[in-house]
Amino acid sequence: MATIELTESSFADTIKGNPIVFVDFWASWCGPCRSFAPVYEKASETNTDIVFAKVDTEAEQALAGSFEISSIPTLMAIRDGVVLYSQAGALPQEGLDNLIAAVRDVDMEDVRREIAKSNEDVIAE
Repeated sequence: MATIELTESSFADTIKGNPIVFVDFWASWCGPCRSFAPVYEKASETNTDIVFAKVDTEAEQALAGSFEISSIPTLMAIRDGVVLYSQAGALPQEGLDNLIAAVRDVDMEDVRREIAKSNEDVIAE
């Protein structure tokens, strides 16, 4: 599957409708973004069960702002609606492959328990 463009109006449905979504926040004037693009595209072609999306931070400033994107490229990995990874900087192919494997291996039941515990702690304060 090739990468898809996300907009503010398509973001929520894309996240809700897919178990794993990677999002690349980028801009056309960004050199590291252009260098990372072929790596990201290759990963999208070899991991067809994952949605690989791109957000043009120039065209989608409100969406980028809602995630407090201050440096690009920023890569975000979302599984079952939970952001598991969000970091600025271009990854080499091996680094992206390792991140994909790590996101696949996450025990989401543990993540949900941690979120619930964290929410209980906040409520108790």
